[in-house]
Amino acid sequence: MRREATTMTWIYTGTVSTAPAAILLVRLMVGGIFLSEGIQKFLFPSELGVGRFLKIGIPAPHIMAPFVGVIEISCGALLLLGLLTRLAALPLIIDMLVAIVTTKIPLFLQEGFWKMAHEARTDYAMLLGSLFLLIVGAGPWSCDAGLTKRRPSHMR
Repeated sequence: MRREATTMTWIYTGTVSTAPAAILLVRLMVGGIFLSEGIQKFLFPSELGVGRFLKIGIPAPHIMAPFVGVIEISCGALLLLGLLTRLAALPLIIDMLVAIVTTKIPLFLQEGFWKMAHEARTDYAMLLGSLFLLIVGAGPWSCDAGLTKRRPSHMR
């Protein structure tokens, strides 16, 4: 019973957000792009999925590309709903850090700062957007807000 109460407290604490309603716009941007990119890993596997992972040297690309696609789809959908937003942001932050390390740093070393800066703009925006959502939460127009309102009085 004690462990269940601790888990529920953690979930409720993770869903609390005092961010303004405009956070919805950030959630729509970040969640929509991740959802779209995850789906495209399956629609265009040679360009954006397994073939891309093979080209950039990701180990076990036949496993990792679908895994990353599922993470992007599921966590992107969670961000769109504003459901477990902070938890969903964590794997997306890792996703973007891996993308930057495996694609943008080699590009910087081969072609210089400006080429890398141009190619990294989306990765950078998605990383910072995910970090922002991790810090501030989903805001009042979210499923997280609904969970927070329904929590038992002993957890407030």
